[in-house]
Amino acid sequence: MNITGLAPADIAFRVSPLAELGLALHALSEPAHHPAVQGWTAATSAALEPDLADRLHEADFLWRNTFSDVFMPFAGVRGHDGSTGATLADDLDILDRLDDERFVASALEFSCSSLYGTESASPLTDPRMRERALDMAAARGPRQVEFTHALLADPAAVRGWTRRLMEDCDEAFFADTWERIRPALVSDARHKTEILRHKGLEEAVRAVSPALAVDEGLTRLSADKLTEGHADARRALAFVPSTFGWPHLMVLHAPGWLPVVHYPVRAPELRPPASVEVLKLRMEALAHPLRMRLCRNLARSPYTTGELAEAHGITAPEVSRHLAVLKRAGLITTKRRGRYVQHQLDLTLVARLGSDFIEGVLR
Repeated sequence: MNITGLAPADIAFRVSPLAELGLALHALSEPAHHPAVQGWTAATSAALEPDLADRLHEADFLWRNTFSDVFMPFAGVRGHDGSTGATLADDLDILDRLDDERFVASALEFSCSSLYGTESASPLTDPRMRERALDMAAARGPRQVEFTHALLADPAAVRGWTRRLMEDCDEAFFADTWERIRPALVSDARHKTEILRHKGLEEAVRAVSPALAVDEGLTRLSADKLTEGHADARRALAFVPSTFGWPHLMVLHAPGWLPVVHYPVRAPELRPPASVEVLKLRMEALAHPLRMRLCRNLARSPYTTGELAEAHGITAPEVSRHLAVLKRAGLITTKRRGRYVQHQLDLTLVARLGSDFIEGVLR
């Protein structure tokens, strides 16, 4: 991330109820990603009314695998000062101001993540991009295809549906949760702001996460993640703390949006590794850098061989060879969905390798 000339006054630590709701929904749908809040996820899931539980289940593909920029609209509204809402309703009002092109692009991240960070034409106006979005959704499943059709045909209707669902979540469980966790998030943001003010950007970044680093010339902010991306933060940069976020350290770097670092404020303890023999077998399977990169995709979502080949710029046979190594070690599962064969990392097994590995692939 280019931060050349970025002044401390242009760096803000903010809390966002909508961003936190997005991660809370992710935790509900993927509790294995968030062992520290499994008590909350179990209690919340058990208390949901059947109708809301069904609606969340039907929509969980939107937040199970990918954290969409839809949950941080304050960074994408043209002409907005980057401020977040004090309440979920305030953040949803900001979301309503996000233009259709950006709303659709961010809502399609679940099926078009390989396009993230690129200056692509909008599928609302470009037939080729529209066809590609539908084709990529088809590899995910029928619910994704249905959602993509609805989004491209009538963005306003999807906006209304999204807002109603978020408001119902707020009434059912999130308002109480936000009231409980907001003081800690506000305190963390205030503390990091004081570090920035009195000790400088390098110390503030180090306090945010050991996975972040600033170069000596204060020109580049880097995140240690198993993915690549670039952003221009020479004018402004925001940091947003999260209670539900661990181990995800996320960097919003969509072109034209305010760059945002979304970071966890605490980390849980995970169970110890498996037996030495099993650990040796699995670590040998993971000793290849490309297989580590494949695991980052497979930890978040089922992928087809073709999707992985396109995402990493290699051939499908090469991907198949690496998947075979991971499968022999018992680290991935495979299932058929129509004419597509999808692969996914077994997070229950991977968690036993230790927190360093699972935090690396999920960061």
